[in-house]
Amino acid sequence: MSTKRPSIAKPINQYGQLESSMRKLRAGQTKDLHYTTWQKDHPNASFRDWQELVSQHILDCFQYDPGELNLNPEVIETKDRGSFMMDTVLFNTTPWHRLEAYFLYPKNQSTPQPAILCLHAWGGPMVFGKDRIVNSGRDCEVLKKHRQEFYDGKYLAEEYVKQGYCVLVIDNFHFGDRIPKGTNEIQEEIDLYNMPTEELEAYDWVVRDALTYSMHQIFWAGITWPGLNFWDDKRCIDYLFSRPEVDVNHIGLTGLSVGGWRCNLLAALDSRIKASVSVGWMTEGDYQQQFNVRGAVGPFCMIPGVWNRLDISDIPLLSLGRNPMLVVGTHDHLFPVEGVEAAKDYLGQIAQDLGENANFYRPNTEHCYNLDVQEKAFAWFKDKL
Repeated sequence: MSTKRPSIAKPINQYGQLESSMRKLRAGQTKDLHYTTWQKDHPNASFRDWQELVSQHILDCFQYDPGELNLNPEVIETKDRGSFMMDTVLFNTTPWHRLEAYFLYPKNQSTPQPAILCLHAWGGPMVFGKDRIVNSGRDCEVLKKHRQEFYDGKYLAEEYVKQGYCVLVIDNFHFGDRIPKGTNEIQEEIDLYNMPTEELEAYDWVVRDALTYSMHQIFWAGITWPGLNFWDDKRCIDYLFSRPEVDVNHIGLTGLSVGGWRCNLLAALDSRIKASVSVGWMTEGDYQQQFNVRGAVGPFCMIPGVWNRLDISDIPLLSLGRNPMLVVGTHDHLFPVEGVEAAKDYLGQIAQDLGENANFYRPNTEHCYNLDVQEKAFAWFKDKL
């Protein structure tokens, strides 16, 4: 465990007079499932033994398993988008969640094609989710600004379908159609696209302010935010398996920011994922605590019973052998340089010892999935899928 304060990146947030005691609390944790620690304690066990143990531990700590169910999928609209088709679909992820999604697929393909589950970022307008990376047919200045800042102006999911992939996109919980309408001044029905920009930005802050309330509700229900997200995302793979257009033996996964974090978890815990590209979410946890947990580590990362035994950088180890690629820009303001480099070194050394390749790309960028990253991801998926 790192004990040094970041020397290059100035800490963004500290905990005042409680900072010292918080670090002492952390230093008292054994992190007995951290791979290098566990390996020393179990010299006769295999890496596969560790993967199975830790995967099950994380699943248990999600405190959530909705069980088997009928997806009951339904296509409610189909659009011809020129070079590809786009279905608006509904399917169940639990008995109490029925989600709207976009399924994009190439036209005139005679055989099933590889597929990508594409996950949107956290940062940006919470009142929009999947519509950030898919053109719904409507647009506004807030979305244009977000798209330019994070994706070089591209609709990310559509760039993938242009590469020949089937693509699925959903709203993350508390985003887009899944904001808690009817509470905290969040209206049941509202036309966001015709709202003046300043009014829309103010309304988005109302949605953000409801995050704490949403956390309380989720934790009261006895589950975790990552567990809820994981099972929604896992059901997306189930849905891809239901589509005749999809080659189910060649499914990939990608996302930016919290989409990158969701990507890390799903790639780690679902062996149906054959390649992944996580953008903008990987660090060594103790550097992160000293640098920034307020702005970078939200409820999506809170898994009680996990971080006292593991580090964030252990998660990608669970998908070694299934082609994970990690991308964090050298100017990403959310993560300390030392923390990212520590994670890169840790993963690289273990992968080398195991005869695997830890693919960790450090572009000269900020927190984004820009054209350079897109090209690297396209090449990665082309090679692995």
